[in-house]
Amino acid sequence: MLVKTFGSAVYGVEAITITIEVNVTEGLHTFVVGLADSAVRESIQRIESAIKSNGYYMPRTKLVVNLAPAGIRKSGSAFDLPIAIGVLAASGQIPDATPLQDHVIMGELGLDGSIHPIKGALPIAIQARKEEFKGLIVPRQNALEAAIVNQLQVFSFGHLKEVIDYFRNSAAAQPVVVDTRAAFHAAAPPSDLDFSDVRGQDSIKRAMEITAAGGHNAILVGPPGAGKTMLAKRLPTILPPLNLHEALETTKIHSVAGKLPEHTTLLSQRPFRHPHHSISATALVGGGAIPQPGEISLAHNGILFLDELPEFGRNVLEVMRQPMEDRKVMISRTKLSVEFPSAFILVAAMNPCPCGYYNHPEKECNCSPGTVARYLNKISGPLLDRIDLHVEVVPVPYAQLSAAGIGETSHQIRERVMAAREIQRRRYESWGIYSNAQIGNRMLREFCRIDTAGERLLEAAMDKLKLSVRAHDHLLKVGRTIADLGGSEHIRVEHLAEAIQYRSLDREGWAG
Repeated sequence: MLVKTFGSAVYGVEAITITIEVNVTEGLHTFVVGLADSAVRESIQRIESAIKSNGYYMPRTKLVVNLAPAGIRKSGSAFDLPIAIGVLAASGQIPDATPLQDHVIMGELGLDGSIHPIKGALPIAIQARKEEFKGLIVPRQNALEAAIVNQLQVFSFGHLKEVIDYFRNSAAAQPVVVDTRAAFHAAAPPSDLDFSDVRGQDSIKRAMEITAAGGHNAILVGPPGAGKTMLAKRLPTILPPLNLHEALETTKIHSVAGKLPEHTTLLSQRPFRHPHHSISATALVGGGAIPQPGEISLAHNGILFLDELPEFGRNVLEVMRQPMEDRKVMISRTKLSVEFPSAFILVAAMNPCPCGYYNHPEKECNCSPGTVARYLNKISGPLLDRIDLHVEVVPVPYAQLSAAGIGETSHQIRERVMAAREIQRRRYESWGIYSNAQIGNRMLREFCRIDTAGERLLEAAMDKLKLSVRAHDHLLKVGRTIADLGGSEHIRVEHLAEAIQYRSLDREGWAG
């Protein structure tokens, strides 16, 4: 008897429906065909154990399992459940196979029949709705994640026997219901980090405000203990909240990577990814035999913080250049290309030299000029060009540390950031972008015009600092953000002057 069930394979952040044909005929042996990897072929052993553990039998005749389309590689253990249901239906142990045509089924089976969670339940649910399936069956741990997709009935089960009972009497089961907008608007847990914790450093807080307001990349340069990491970790507290579209995008990526916390519907906070400097290029940008999102995609719509930037492998840092420009990463294989979004704000931190005290106001640096140059040149000029703000972080004097009172709170700074972002949203509404950092070359001429005085100042800065054309564009974008924070329609000389001061590494004579 031939029976069809339906599963789904995830490629990038999208899903493709897979038809699973199970045929029980006369003969011997079991065959799994359709470009299935070893994990899928091994599923027969898990399925047999799960079926027998629950009082059913495995056919002892010829069993052929075909996963179509055959030209797409299928991987992982999530096909266990649809294959098991197909085997039971093809052998007559599920009497009516008609409801199988209306469902996408996914889940990994334990040897006792328990159903374990899968990756990518959200894109699978989106694709199932797109193809007008009536129902989606997923493991219980993936229920809330999949149920945020409306106009699709999502059923969750924890055991194979529950799924069999559902297909014998589907009227008895109730779909999982999630109010997507209510889940999105549910209050996120308050952060225990706040800019009011930071004493002094007003100029650095200002740079962080500009970074958040325009979506700019920034690098913090200063000695150990000056507060670089402390400031970077507080940047998410002044970013605008995720909108519903961004929350869905971000949740989908974390779902595909299997990083979504259990019992989570939508991610409500912007990601903050902080990988160790020993990370590989593949782990950072994504890839692998079965392409998976890397840290830059997990930071999509949020922040990627790279502490001790020169300690990262140079080849690791260089692979970020294209994703930083395009805000997406393309991973190509012989028969497959997948695309992961990577619209993140890069915040990096580094010491000015190996000992950390170059140009320190009080402590002496023990590094030779050649050592300092070699240390700085671990970061290439082209990568540095893609970082808008170079911020010098100096130690806070004791008088400021011990001063009474607190500084501005994150909430106060965030209000100004959101006001500037609203200006940008209205300005670029017809262009499909939402921040100054995303301005393209053609838009630059329209939205970042400067007067004659500004032209002269910018020309002098270009000559003195030997800036590239890309750095010139970044100065205009940062100037545009500073003007937005000040509520100015035009970029004035003072806005450009402030933007130029955030090129400290250029002033040091960078020679990447």
